[in-house]
Amino acid sequence: MKTKQVLAASLALLLTGAIAACGGSDDGGGNAEKPTNCTNTISKPDAPVVTLWAWYPNTQLVVDNFNKAHDDVQVCWTNAGAGGDEYDKFQTAISAGKGAPDVVMLEADRIATFQVQKALVDLTDKGYQDVKANFSDGAWKDLSVGSGVYGAPIDGGPMGMIYRKDIFDKYKITPPTTWAEYESAAQKVKDAGGPLFGDFPANQPAYVTALLYQNGAQPFTYDPANKGEIGIKLNDDASKKVLEYWAGLVKKGLVGKQDQFTPEYISGVIGGKYATYLSAAWAPGYLQGAGVGKGADAKVWATAPLPQWDPANPVSVNWGGSAFSVTTQAKNPALAAKVAFGVYADDASLKDGWENQIIFPLNLKVLKDPAFIDAKVAFFDGQQANKEVYVPAANAYKGMTYTPIGQYFYTAFTKQIAAINDGSKTGSAAADALQEDVVKYAKEQGLTVK
Repeated sequence: MKTKQVLAASLALLLTGAIAACGGSDDGGGNAEKPTNCTNTISKPDAPVVTLWAWYPNTQLVVDNFNKAHDDVQVCWTNAGAGGDEYDKFQTAISAGKGAPDVVMLEADRIATFQVQKALVDLTDKGYQDVKANFSDGAWKDLSVGSGVYGAPIDGGPMGMIYRKDIFDKYKITPPTTWAEYESAAQKVKDAGGPLFGDFPANQPAYVTALLYQNGAQPFTYDPANKGEIGIKLNDDASKKVLEYWAGLVKKGLVGKQDQFTPEYISGVIGGKYATYLSAAWAPGYLQGAGVGKGADAKVWATAPLPQWDPANPVSVNWGGSAFSVTTQAKNPALAAKVAFGVYADDASLKDGWENQIIFPLNLKVLKDPAFIDAKVAFFDGQQANKEVYVPAANAYKGMTYTPIGQYFYTAFTKQIAAINDGSKTGSAAADALQEDVVKYAKEQGLTVK
């Protein structure tokens, strides 16, 4: 996550017109010369080369599949680090005007931050129309800034409720379908001396933002066509209702307040400290990699749809997901776009991704494939989790609007969730403080808040 100072500097430069579209680099990133530092082997050295930064565990296989199938272009892949490590290097390259790859892997919520720096190419006239029908409208909205499309979808994180079958059976709990039922079940388990029902982590503001969206909140509106304008609505009734709900669960001791993706949290998951884990379709892969689902806690996991505020009008939400974006340092943006749209689109690569629980592909070829839909997921003891939970959630997802100050928002939101968890603020007070903080920051960057 970017520091306030780095983000402020980069955004301020843009708003004063100091950042221009970057030219190609001379170190392999812009493909001025044939790169020689590829992690993979170029199988057709006479073809033009597009450089790629990506971190998925099966990227080597994906790149090899693409290169074998193409005579007109080859991919030179480098793992520049996962998530923040890569973003720091990309930010450095943007500031220097050189050193970026032709194609870069980005999480959806980072795209607006780099787009506002003129670091990404709009793909609407570079093959987007040819592949548009391969993905849902929600998948495309996540990668759009205004009317522009700045990424090719790879995977997503349709959300559900992972739960412990052994705990639910012990306390005679059925998967709650509403948030009211979720609280009632949590109280029942606590009254019987059972574990915490879930967790409200301050260090995962993106997850909490998804919960806001589920209740109809629209935290941001942003379109670069409306130069310098941004809509910020973080303390509306919908947002306050969600935060008050979770503040109540915390205050009653029904859920924990442990940071997630930490050894302490994983230890608690393995040890049965939590009855549920509200997360995304990629969670089984993450949990397995962290040692969950082995030994004493094997075969106890199941998943169900995310509880709803209004079951008559269910809302699907997403946490996470990545894309391949073309950078403005690419010497041949059209060829780079061909790679971005095609490098994780062949059947073999997509199948390897989902069969090995690495990703949840958003390509409709997968989402409509009976083999994927009907797959019995080993982590969930053979449950058809895609059919019952994740495919319907992905198909119903409408997308989110991200903004160039998203990373500051996450930092500010983390502080307010922590205040809820330590009891120093109510959910409503935290929402009001968040609104004031983020609006002030946006104005400091020269933005007009609508």
